[in-house]
Amino acid sequence: MDKYIRFDWAAKRMLRDKANFAVLEGLMTVLFEEQVKIVEILESEGNQEEVDDKFNRVDIKAKNSKGEIILVEIQQTRELYYLQRILYGVAKTITEHIKLGNKYDQVKKVYSISIVYFDLGKGSDYLYHGQTQLVGVHTHDQLIINTRDKDAIKMVAPTDIFPEYYIIRVNEFNQVANTPLEEWLDYLKDGYIKDDTTAPGLAEAKERLQYMQMSAEERAAYDRHMDNIMVQNDILETKVLEGLERGIEQGMAKGIEQGMAKGIEQGMAKGIEQGMAKGIQQGIEQGMAKGIQQGIEQGMAKGIEQGKAEVARTMKESGMAIADIAKFTGLTEETVNSL
Repeated sequence: MDKYIRFDWAAKRMLRDKANFAVLEGLMTVLFEEQVKIVEILESEGNQEEVDDKFNRVDIKAKNSKGEIILVEIQQTRELYYLQRILYGVAKTITEHIKLGNKYDQVKKVYSISIVYFDLGKGSDYLYHGQTQLVGVHTHDQLIINTRDKDAIKMVAPTDIFPEYYIIRVNEFNQVANTPLEEWLDYLKDGYIKDDTTAPGLAEAKERLQYMQMSAEERAAYDRHMDNIMVQNDILETKVLEGLERGIEQGMAKGIEQGMAKGIEQGMAKGIEQGMAKGIQQGIEQGMAKGIQQGIEQGMAKGIEQGKAEVARTMKESGMAIADIAKFTGLTEETVNSL
């Protein structure tokens, strides 16, 4: 079976070539449910190729089926504050591509597409879509705004101007691909493309994104990229598990110790009232159970924190940037520096 290049790599290094625009056009056409043609890949901070690039996104200038110019921003990387990242990315896309002194009518609508390869949070669907509407608090009608277009007044809804957001949660897709969108999810998740696919963009991907068509140097760089992803994920998962195990072990020991002490104390007090023999026995049992539970909870919390510190220390020793370590572990840069 043919091996295809993962989309996050291709989007940053291969799909920016005009000859490969059809792949990105296909994804946007499927998502927007209308024909989209790329005009150009916009040059901005977002299209730098450095590994630690803060703005790891691809900005696209395109035309929709109505001939309107739109801006599309595709984001793919892990970030702790992901919603804030999306909002910031959209704002950057708008401001980077309007010239100083231009009127506000030059502001173009932005579509934000986030392709997420990690656990983003709670939700069972693999595709989420949102846009801004202004709705009457009492009347529940939608506000339509007067605006001037070529010396004529026309009505514009906020949804025509404000950004739209698409979040594709790749790992949540677990079904047979029957629609063009589902076929795209099959490729994004498992790198699989049907031999007889008719989904927009996938036939071109099948032809141009084959692993074996890359040069030896490109394949080596791609393999290093995939290895780095696997190592980072493995380090995070291993350290979290180690932290949990250590926390449970320490928590149980501490819980038994605290439980026995607290149980004896409570048991003696209760035993005076109900009878020394019966009271001490019941008090010890109740105290031990409660103490063990509290100890486990405290130990797990402490273990998780220790696990994060272990992860950060390992990443720091491997030479990873302090800022990246802080983003992956949730620790502050000051804490990482102190390890």
